[in-house]
Amino acid sequence: MPDARYTDGKEPMTTMNTPSIFKPKESSRIRDVAPAASDKALEHFRNRLTFETDCADVYAAQHSGTVDFVLLDVRNAQSFAKGHLPGAINIPTLNLTEARLSEFISDTVFVVYCAGPHCNGANKAALRLATLNRSVKEMIGGALGWVDEGFELVTE
Repeated sequence: MPDARYTDGKEPMTTMNTPSIFKPKESSRIRDVAPAASDKALEHFRNRLTFETDCADVYAAQHSGTVDFVLLDVRNAQSFAKGHLPGAINIPTLNLTEARLSEFISDTVFVVYCAGPHCNGANKAALRLATLNRSVKEMIGGALGWVDEGFELVTE
């Protein structure tokens, strides 16, 4: 009769059927390196938010009327035309130059995105903007993350 703790009737992971690389331990691999002290974790996660934002925050800003940033889609023109975030302008990373950015005041905050987590285009664009002494955050998730959150892309 199967153990009542396992509704599928399978043996628990700590049996002889477990691959040898997963031998039972006193604690999980998660705790092999102790978590940071709360003050260090606070500093780390606060710092991360100075570099990134997410799809829900961009959506909330758009729908509350508090868009105080420029949303940059840094993919190529063909990808942009197939679908992009509402309100985004398309400036591919290689076109992020001082001359191209001269239409924006110096304290403009740019939010950059690319295709998604599999793409580092937004990271490269953020690096370029920072090199040009511009304020920038990366929208994590990119266009794919936007769609995954249930938001629509536009083609206008």
